[in-house]
Amino acid sequence: MKELKTRITNWLALQPQWVFALFATLAALSTYSCMYAFRKPFAVGFYQGHSLWGIDYKIWIITFQVIGYTLSKFLGIKYVSELEKTHRASYIIWLLLFSEFALLLFWVVPPPYNIPFMLLNGLPLGMIWGVVFSYIEGRKLTELLGAGLSISFILASGFVKTVGKWVMMSFDASEFAMPFITGLIFVIPLFISVFLLDCLPEPSPEDEALRTKRKAMNKQERKAFLNEFYFGIVFLVFTYIILTVFRDLRDNFSAEIWSKLGYNNDPAIFTLTELPVAFFTLIILAFVTIIRSNYKAFNTILIIICVGLLLIFLAGILFNFHLISGEVWMVVLGIGLYLGYIPFNAFLYERLISSFKYVSNIGFVMYVSDAFGYLGSTVVVIFKNFFNADVVWLNFIKDSSIIVSAIGIASVLMAYLFFKTKYEKKFQTQQ
Repeated sequence: MKELKTRITNWLALQPQWVFALFATLAALSTYSCMYAFRKPFAVGFYQGHSLWGIDYKIWIITFQVIGYTLSKFLGIKYVSELEKTHRASYIIWLLLFSEFALLLFWVVPPPYNIPFMLLNGLPLGMIWGVVFSYIEGRKLTELLGAGLSISFILASGFVKTVGKWVMMSFDASEFAMPFITGLIFVIPLFISVFLLDCLPEPSPEDEALRTKRKAMNKQERKAFLNEFYFGIVFLVFTYIILTVFRDLRDNFSAEIWSKLGYNNDPAIFTLTELPVAFFTLIILAFVTIIRSNYKAFNTILIIICVGLLLIFLAGILFNFHLISGEVWMVVLGIGLYLGYIPFNAFLYERLISSFKYVSNIGFVMYVSDAFGYLGSTVVVIFKNFFNADVVWLNFIKDSSIIVSAIGIASVLMAYLFFKTKYEKKFQTQQ
C-alpha cells in the first residue's frame, strides 16, 4: 500500500492543475461525506413512544450527540492544530470507527440507557473536518478545493438521511439499528476515500509563496495568534455562533419541519431540496477563487456572509407574511445559511492568514470558531428542549431567524472595520 501511495502521489505532482483539483476535491469530499453516515442518519427517526422524565427521547439523543460534538471541537483546538501530517489518515479512521462502535452500543443497549452512547458517538466526529481540511489548506487552489469539499455540508447530510430512511423501509430495521447499519454501509468507501486523500502531495513552493506556509502550532503560538487578532476573531466567532445554531436546528429537526410542511413519507425530500442550495451557494462562492489579492478576497467573503444573513432575514419575513411557500422558505433559508456558514470553513480563515502573512494553520482558528459555535448550538438546544419541550421547531426557526440575522450583519460589519484598520496599519508601517 505504501508503494501504491507513493506512485499516486508522484503521479499527481506531475499532473495539470485541473487533474489535481478534481482528484483532491473528490477525495476530500468523499471522506467527509462518509463522516455524515456516522453522525446524521439517526435524525430521520421519530422515536415515538420513548421518553425520559417526560421529555421526548429524540430531544435527549440530539442533545447528547451535540454535547459530544461540541466537546470534540474544544479538543480540536489543541489536537487538530498540533497534529503532525504523518498521523492524519490513521487519525480519521480510528475516530470514525470509535463513533461507529458507539452506534452499535446505541442499538444493543435498550432505551433510555443507550442515550449516553450518542455523546460518545459525537465525541470524535467534530475533529474530522479539521484533519480533512489540513490536506487542502495553504494552496493556491484552496478555495476551489474547499468549495468542493463544502458540498458535503449541504448534500451529505440529506443523502445519508435518505439512506437511513431507505434502510428502515427496505430492511424493516428499527430506528435504533438504522444508524449503525447506515454507518456500516459506508465503512469501505471511508477506507478508500482516506487512502486517496492521503496520497495528495504537499503544497508546492509556489503555493507557500501565494498563501503563506502552514505549520502545526503549539500553545504559545496559538496564544500569540489570538492576541494579534482578538477583537476581530470575537466578532467573527459571534457571527459563526448564529449561523451554526440555525444550521444545526434546520438540520437536526428537518424531519419534523418537513412533516409539518406535509412531506412525512417522502425520503427523497432530504436530498432533492438541498440540490438548489448546493448549486446557488457554490456558484456564488466560486467567484472568490478568481480573486488573486488575498485581502480583497477576504473582504469579498465578508460581503458574501452578509448577503447570506440578509437572505435568512428576508426569507423569514416573506414566509411569516405567507408570501412564499414552506418549501421555498426552506431552500432560501438553506442558501442563506450556507452562504454564511461555508466561508468560515473553506474561505475566510484561509484568506485571513494569507492576507496578514501569518505562519500558522486554519485548524486552530477554525476550531476556536467551531467550539463556540457548537457551544451556542448546544445551549439553545438544551434550553428549548428542557425548558420549553413543546416548542414547534418550524415556528421557532422562522420567527427567531429575523432578529438574529440582523444582529449577525452588524457583527460582520464590526469585524470588517477591525481587520481594515489592522491591515492598513501593518502594511502602511512596512512601507
